[in-house]
Amino acid sequence: MTHSQRAISGAAFLTLLTIALMMGANHVAARFAFDSGVDVVTAIAFRSVLTAFVIALIVWQQRVPLMLTRQQQRHLPVIGLLIAVQSFCLYSAVARLPVVLALLAFNTYPISTALWARLLYKQRPQREVLLVIPFILLGLALALDVLGAASGLSASAHWLDIGSGVAFAFAASLTFGLCLVITENETRGLDGRLRTLSTLGIVGLLAVAAALSGDGFQLPNASPGWWGLMLLTFLYGTAFTVMFTVLPKLGVVGNSAIMNVEPVFALLLAWALLGQTIAPMQVGGASLVVVSVMWLGLRKG
Repeated sequence: MTHSQRAISGAAFLTLLTIALMMGANHVAARFAFDSGVDVVTAIAFRSVLTAFVIALIVWQQRVPLMLTRQQQRHLPVIGLLIAVQSFCLYSAVARLPVVLALLAFNTYPISTALWARLLYKQRPQREVLLVIPFILLGLALALDVLGAASGLSASAHWLDIGSGVAFAFAASLTFGLCLVITENETRGLDGRLRTLSTLGIVGLLAVAAALSGDGFQLPNASPGWWGLMLLTFLYGTAFTVMFTVLPKLGVVGNSAIMNVEPVFALLLAWALLGQTIAPMQVGGASLVVVSVMWLGLRKG
């Protein structure tokens, strides 16, 4: 992926930080919802359907051409399905782990992306990616406290506690990496607004279908859960709306590496609002992961 050599403006930088804050807050809000009886499918359904509606209004108001090539038509449903799986896995991780640890494990997706690109399209990983992988893995090992030193538990007891959440987070990373590779190689030239509308529309329909075919929507059983459900929907929808209305005017790509500070905001918000804390060693590991991923995104190329 190429990056502009031109430094971004102060307004663009603040906008990107705001989006990162909203996405981090979205996951903290989701934890409030999950702790009050909301299930993952309900959260995804509310978030995706309402955001897809907003994006549809943007597509209509801005008269985005609805032309798709056959290649794009074939792969958009695949992308939608992958994002549905990624959303389910990431929210499942958030429901089981401290929010920051779920997001950090998910933030290994640059490694997943390089792996899928190599397997599916025979693309060699860039040298910078290979150089930074050990730092990401080391930071993640420290953040997850793989030996249980910070938790005061044995390694086996510690992993019994966090294992399922970490597995969901890595599954989200693998799925998102695959989605990025397919998007890059199979939907070139497709307007980002149209791609997002298709993706969130598919995710929303799948989530609604899953809810209705099961026990129905699992709504909050306490007021913090209602606030959490409303806020996660508002924050997610607002972040995406800003990405497709404000950022293009500022000349900034929507997936700028600056937004990889999301786990930092999640760490602070989860500590302040949920009382979630992690040990200093884990904070150091988290910092190493965030810096490594941001360096990958900000490198010139």
